[in-house]
Amino acid sequence: MRNTTSERRPRILVVGSFVMDQIAVTSKFPKEGQSVIGRSFQKAPGGKGANQAVQAARLGADVTLIGKIGNDANGEEMLSVCQSTGINIDHVICEEGAASGCAIIILEEKPDHSAANRILVLPGTNMTIRLDELQGIEALIAESDMVMLQLEIPMEIDLHVARLAAAHHVPVMLNPAPFAPIPEELLSYVTYISPNETEAEDISGIRIPHDENGCDFEAARQAAAAIRAKGVENVLITLGSAGALMLSGDEFLFSPSVKNVRSVDPTAAGDSFVSAFCTALCFGLDMKSAMVFANHTAAITVSKMGAMPSLPSYEDVLRGADGLTIPRWEPIG
Repeated sequence: MRNTTSERRPRILVVGSFVMDQIAVTSKFPKEGQSVIGRSFQKAPGGKGANQAVQAARLGADVTLIGKIGNDANGEEMLSVCQSTGINIDHVICEEGAASGCAIIILEEKPDHSAANRILVLPGTNMTIRLDELQGIEALIAESDMVMLQLEIPMEIDLHVARLAAAHHVPVMLNPAPFAPIPEELLSYVTYISPNETEAEDISGIRIPHDENGCDFEAARQAAAAIRAKGVENVLITLGSAGALMLSGDEFLFSPSVKNVRSVDPTAAGDSFVSAFCTALCFGLDMKSAMVFANHTAAITVSKMGAMPSLPSYEDVLRGADGLTIPRWEPIG
């Protein structure tokens, strides 16, 4: 991790997706061939790339976002939210006559006030980014303290960006979601990888049993070790309500989730966690402290509706800790 100084905020480059979430809330998921009456509907800007960029910016990082939108109302709205958060959007590509990415989210509110979701992503312009459209990206990478990638854009874009980052010794975080087969070359350039338990199984071939009582931590450790053997230096597996586990070198770290949190909408919880982790590292926290901070950040996210609207600021996270001592840093103006 590059050392940041008190003279400037850490610079994070996010290359990823824009997705307008269209959220239908229901008391139960419809079965095949069944129609149910829902409770409510709303739209909220999201996308794994944009979500992670917004979260990092709200936590105090100097963020540049690269992605692609269509020249439509959804694209304009998503771009506006990013810009209002202070993100540098100068390198976002807009394509005439194309549709921005969107997602259909069915959110089931359960009797115990918890929530579960099912998501259908329609990539739109996210999957049409071309290498020749990434003007000036090498210079942006070279001046960054961290590069964040996901899998809602073409794999060749992620590979190109990661290769350049490795050449400039800039750490790369890959959030392998939604899962797709990952080339070995890409894994060789990745400094941190952050799958959830399902994605960890897809990569490692090791199932991590997980139910309302928790998860099989030994299986999680084995999955992390198998992923690290593929060439990734640091493996961070998010385990839902159980928390998160990390393998760094020969050291296993565990951070439990925040308890007694009402889950209203888990849509952007993973994006919130991984971005908070990266931002905390860039501000100088150690890995364990960054995991604790990230868990508190994600806990606030799941307690609110919508993707970007639920992502907290640095001050929100400290207030949400409600008197608890959690890792923190000195904000930089």
